[in-house]
Amino acid sequence: MGMSAEDERAASPRDEEWPEAEKAEKLARGAALKWASGVFYRPEKLEGLGHYRSRETQRNSSIQSRLKSTVQSYLEGGLQQMRALVEEHVQLASVVQVLPQIFSVQEVFSHTLQLLHGQRLLEAHAELMMVEHLRDDILSQLHLRGLSSAQTTVLSYFSGLQQLNETLAKQLWDIVGSSLRLVREDPVLFVTAVRIIEREEKIDDTLLLEATFLPPGRPKGWRQKFYHVLQDTIRGARFRAAHVDAEGPGLARHLAALQKDIVSELRVVKDLMVQCVPAHYNILSVCTTTYHQALTSHLQEILREDLDKQGLFLLLEWALHVYHSPEMMGHPDLLPEVDVSALGPLMSPELVDQTERRYVVKVKASVLEWMQRTLEVEFKEWFREEEPETDHQGFFQSALPVIVMQMLNENIQVASLINDSLQQKVYNMALEELEAFLGRLREALVQCGKEHQQDRAVPKYYVSYLLAMLNNNLALSNSVSSLHPDTAHREVPASLRAALDRMQKKACQLLLEELLLDLQPLCLQLPSRKWLSGSQLVGSMCEVIDKYAKHFSRVRKPIFTLLLMESELLVASQYLRALMQRRMVCKSEEERGQLCDRLLQDTTQLRELFCGLGLDQSQQSLEAVSALRELICLKDPALLSLEVLGFITKYPDASDEHISTLLDLRGDVSKEVRHVVLEMMAQHPQVLPEGYRPIFSTILVPVPELPFCLRKGKCA
Repeated sequence: MGMSAEDERAASPRDEEWPEAEKAEKLARGAALKWASGVFYRPEKLEGLGHYRSRETQRNSSIQSRLKSTVQSYLEGGLQQMRALVEEHVQLASVVQVLPQIFSVQEVFSHTLQLLHGQRLLEAHAELMMVEHLRDDILSQLHLRGLSSAQTTVLSYFSGLQQLNETLAKQLWDIVGSSLRLVREDPVLFVTAVRIIEREEKIDDTLLLEATFLPPGRPKGWRQKFYHVLQDTIRGARFRAAHVDAEGPGLARHLAALQKDIVSELRVVKDLMVQCVPAHYNILSVCTTTYHQALTSHLQEILREDLDKQGLFLLLEWALHVYHSPEMMGHPDLLPEVDVSALGPLMSPELVDQTERRYVVKVKASVLEWMQRTLEVEFKEWFREEEPETDHQGFFQSALPVIVMQMLNENIQVASLINDSLQQKVYNMALEELEAFLGRLREALVQCGKEHQQDRAVPKYYVSYLLAMLNNNLALSNSVSSLHPDTAHREVPASLRAALDRMQKKACQLLLEELLLDLQPLCLQLPSRKWLSGSQLVGSMCEVIDKYAKHFSRVRKPIFTLLLMESELLVASQYLRALMQRRMVCKSEEERGQLCDRLLQDTTQLRELFCGLGLDQSQQSLEAVSALRELICLKDPALLSLEVLGFITKYPDASDEHISTLLDLRGDVSKEVRHVVLEMMAQHPQVLPEGYRPIFSTILVPVPELPFCLRKGKCA
């Protein structure tokens, strides 16, 4: 089959454009003619003609589809640049449409600034939002189309937005910084600022949730900035003073001002500011927390100063008591909305403990200084030309125990106003300082005694002031237990009891040394022949003892009895010491009888004297003189070993030297008897029973003098 001339003319232009198509068409026509001639020559295949037609239709459809795809892909490569140009043209056309608005932005900026300067904030903010909305719409479209260069150009037209935002923000934060004043004087301005902040917060939230991109300067976060400014205002107004006076009065004024101002400002927040802001601001809670945290930091800053004890006490009292009291955070005008109980302590337990210890150190230094001054005054009084003062019962005393105990007790009571912890710390310190003071007081007594030894006329009333110190020591001992705040735990520490005891013993020792100085000249006169013949030696001793006893009566009874007992022991030991000085040896039985009589008279006279002074005979040590008299009076020396055994059993501190000296005093003891007695003592060693008051162990026996010999052979 051939093509008509018309078909050829119609196909000619296409063939020229697609030369491959003519070849393909000829091949297809030849194949079709060949197949058709075969069908017509074979009639049995005519039945499959319908199937062939269907198959060929599908094949033509497939070929056409592939042809269309090939042609389309071919065209796409040539039209891509065209499409990009068209797209850019469309975008530029959209920008051109808003050019009048963009060109009017500068005029809007100027008008908005005028509104801001006139504090017409809501109107200014409305215009600001309008311009920002315009900018954001343009930028959003350019962003979606990827025109970054166009974004830069557009942003240059809106560069004034940053200045507007900064100007508006500055005014807002100035308003927030003055909020406590404004809510009282001009709440409208404050409410306006809050409304603008809330508008911006909603825009931030919307953009964060819905926008495909965030415009410049977003999110603004002005609500959070509101909190920061308000908190900084609170901190800066009250707690950033250049310097806080570390001395008590200045610090007290500062804390009182804080207390007054904070209560006043929280009242404003609770009654006025709460009504000017949305409920979700929790403005009262925010302000309360800010004040609490600022105070915590402020107190820590103050504690870095070298505060005196009054300053430390004021801080502890203010933080632990005043802060929570009805005068401050527990004020009726603030309750129940203001609650700082959940905010933790104003001072941490560690800081409280540290501050308490610093306070105790300061108090200790003050107590030490005061006690030292008291001791110096007391020492000077000992050298006065008049006796010490007396109480209503006539007992010597001074103001020392009253001054010391009052000072310690006042400090303990002041500490109790803070808490039990500080009170216990100050109590422990007070006992330590009292113990140290007693040691220094004892040293002062020793010094006074040394000066008196050099000149017994100085101090003039030496004995009287020693007695006054004994009464003072007793008063201190009786008062110490009252210092402890807990009546159930008023036991005096062992170390302090020991210090009181040492003080008492030293004063008693000095008094007895004074008595001894007056007794020694008399004791040096016995034993002697004159003494045996009936001198008034012991009578003179009794006069000295009686004189001192009258002095001793100016101390209270427990000390008076102690002094009597110690004086009696001193007299007995000095009497025994005199007998053992090997000054005399009885030459006959008659002389031994005189010695026994004199010993009996002397002991009787002395015993009666002490009994008359109030010392029971069972408390006296003169019994040892009577027991010694029995050894002297024994007529048969052979019985001495038995008598000596009874003597050392009763007086186990008597040594071989003591017994040997007593045997020498008899003057009739042979070497054999002496050997038997000493051997018996060796076979019966003695142990001092508990509670025994030694008397012989304090008596030193002089070493017997060896006879002077020309030749050893003639020495007896």
